[in-house]
Amino acid sequence: MTLTAPARKPPGEGTAPPVFLVDGLWKVFGPKAERVPEDPELRALSPAELRARTGCTAAVRDVGFEVRKGEVFVVMGLSGSGKSTLVRCLTRLIEPTAGTVAIDGEDVRAMDKAKLRALRRHRAAMVFQHFGLLPHRTVLDNVAYGLQIQGVGRAERRARAAEMVAKVGLSGMEHRRPGQLSGGQRQRVGLARALAADPEVLLFDEPFSALDPLIRRDMQEEVIRLHQEEGRTMVFITHDLQEALRLGDRIALMRDGRVVQLGTPEEIVGSPADDYVRAFVRDVPREQVMTVRSAMRPTTAEQAGSGPAVAAHATVAEAIEAVARAGTPARVMDQGRCIGVVDSEALLRVVAGTAPAGKDPEAA
Repeated sequence: MTLTAPARKPPGEGTAPPVFLVDGLWKVFGPKAERVPEDPELRALSPAELRARTGCTAAVRDVGFEVRKGEVFVVMGLSGSGKSTLVRCLTRLIEPTAGTVAIDGEDVRAMDKAKLRALRRHRAAMVFQHFGLLPHRTVLDNVAYGLQIQGVGRAERRARAAEMVAKVGLSGMEHRRPGQLSGGQRQRVGLARALAADPEVLLFDEPFSALDPLIRRDMQEEVIRLHQEEGRTMVFITHDLQEALRLGDRIALMRDGRVVQLGTPEEIVGSPADDYVRAFVRDVPREQVMTVRSAMRPTTAEQAGSGPAVAAHATVAEAIEAVARAGTPARVMDQGRCIGVVDSEALLRVVAGTAPAGKDPEAA
């Protein structure tokens, strides 16, 4: 497994209110569903016990998180973990049973039908796995469709659609119909349609899981490129760990409706919260996810002025190559300042999983 995630900048924690705030969120399917979140005894039951006792299934169980402006927030888990139900609760495509969902501080659960329509059309656009394209319309008209629903004039919406078609790499295909496109091309049309509305946040519900591996990788690269160009907030749902690690600034890992761990890719791979997460990440090449911060130690004045330099966000694999090439420890640089030093012994301990994850000399 090869992971080539982009260099990540820490999202602006504490500098701006979250785009989405979720707190104590439940979605229960079944008779008298609202009693489950309200009853401490029922809340504590396992999924099998809850079904046997009440006939209910808790697809989302007491979930809470924040999505920060400009980050790619990934929700991942196996089939049945509750991740797709969760993302649909964010815009009330599925009605939550209990809890809080807010966008920019506004209570989504209190929105009337008109406000919900505006939320889905203008503020939070969904990209689905099965494309949802209109087969009788051209690529350009499919991309412009959402703008047409919004009442945008024909000339303006077609100009905007053409711009988005070019942005996702489909120039020259404007007049084709979906049946003339490959799966990857159809998914690009779906992405362009979502972008055309200029939403504050893009919600992806396993958009690439039906694509073959090579096309899937291309589409992941497309999401990375668009995020780097626009800095748009994204919530991405996937069952694929490799995809989550490549795309996510932070990852919420779900099991049986609960978030069992929330953290950066480095935190999840380096410090699994329990045996379930540990088994999930067992085969991940740590050197391609862990950064040099997990291996560095404080530097001396002499070391700060000599040796190869690696960026603080560089992976352990990149640092191993730099140290091996130079034959000396490497300086860890952050904004032109040396913040630590790494050597081959410390780097190899991280690869072997015997070094404390995320240890940062600056935080000591």
